[in-house]
Amino acid sequence: MASRLTTIAVVDDDERVRAAMEQLLRAVSFAAVAYASAEDFLRSPDAAGVDCLIVDVNLPGMSGVALLQTLAARGSRIPAILISARDDLTTRELVRGSGAVPFLRKPFGRNELFAAIEREG
Repeated sequence: MASRLTTIAVVDDDERVRAAMEQLLRAVSFAAVAYASAEDFLRSPDAAGVDCLIVDVNLPGMSGVALLQTLAARGSRIPAILISARDDLTTRELVRGSGAVPFLRKPFGRNELFAAIEREG
């Protein structure tokens, strides 16, 4: 996979999703780090070295969209991919307003994920 991205962070409250994506990303030679919440990501000293975020829209506490807004307010330009099991009008409006592209609906396939990463990188 040809991409300039090397470190990808997965922020998802579902432990199974985090572990599966982390394993998949590492299998194709990305450095992958995973966080259970937006707050965990923001507190991490490793967050500054992330090249791309894969973030669940609906997180407990700070939402995925609020995370992206916080990062933007701090001047961060980390590319992001939003994911969600919900694909309703409210979720689509949140995603559209976040500025993050693309949006993947869970469950998504590895090819969809890699295509989204490729577009971001």
